[in-house]
Amino acid sequence: MLNATEKFSGRVGFLGLGIMGAPMAQNLIKAGCDVTVWNRTKSKCGPLISLGAKYRSSPEEVAANCDVTFAMLADPESAIDVACGKNGAVSGMGPGKGYVDISTVDDATAKLINGHIKATGALFLEAPVSGSKKPAEDGQLIFLTAGDRSLYDSVAPFLDIMGKSRFYLGEVGNGAAMKLVVNMIMGSMMASFSEGLLLSKKVGLDPNVLVEVVSQGAISAPMYSLKGPSMVKSHYPTAFPLKHQQKDLRLALGLADSVSQSTPIAAAANELYKVAKSYGLSDDDFSAVIEALKAKSHDTA
Repeated sequence: MLNATEKFSGRVGFLGLGIMGAPMAQNLIKAGCDVTVWNRTKSKCGPLISLGAKYRSSPEEVAANCDVTFAMLADPESAIDVACGKNGAVSGMGPGKGYVDISTVDDATAKLINGHIKATGALFLEAPVSGSKKPAEDGQLIFLTAGDRSLYDSVAPFLDIMGKSRFYLGEVGNGAAMKLVVNMIMGSMMASFSEGLLLSKKVGLDPNVLVEVVSQGAISAPMYSLKGPSMVKSHYPTAFPLKHQQKDLRLALGLADSVSQSTPIAAAANELYKVAKSYGLSDDDFSAVIEALKAKSHDTA
């Protein structure tokens, strides 16, 4: 491991500078890494360029000019397009290079991208993360990796800059599957928490007290104490967009279906997030799912 005064060796590419990608790339730059960035909307590269990042006009150019390229895209379609589409990263890959896809995708997408990357002679690692905006800013993400072990070992210093822990899970597809299971649980928990907040208020209890009670018991989770107070105020600052939570539930249900596993709670939660999307809440935080329950109670009142 290099000491704090040394620059990390190797040129690092970063594709996708959204809510998660921008702070992750920023942490790499601040740690002294040689970072080259690309984003569909070029203006999002500006703040990172001002911190010292280089810019290239396509994923292909980033990959061609870097030793390892990280990608943090919104969904499977974007992940495939940026990796394998026109001027995609695959066109700039080759022996001695590595591609690390941090996007949350299904296992089939991870395996598809892996196949294209490996065909160039490069190495591939899927590394979806558990954590949202603030953990990304604070370098406290949890990496769920799978793929080439040698690439995992060589990018470990970069993962340690961006995260607090990392797991190596074996074959490509396992990282995606673990992330979907985690987010399936999270989405169901938030839906149930929303029901509790509304029920407490409706029977005359103070929902803020409910948040305190929950936070001190066996069912305590940081998510509840973090999101609860703002949810009581009908305020949903976006840390993890609701549309992405619904996408992850949809993908998790598909994963469950592929192995004939019953997931009735997640299926019900998915329907609630779909209702919330229909009310125009896609870009709000996923905690805004409570608004779908409010609307449903008004519909039946």
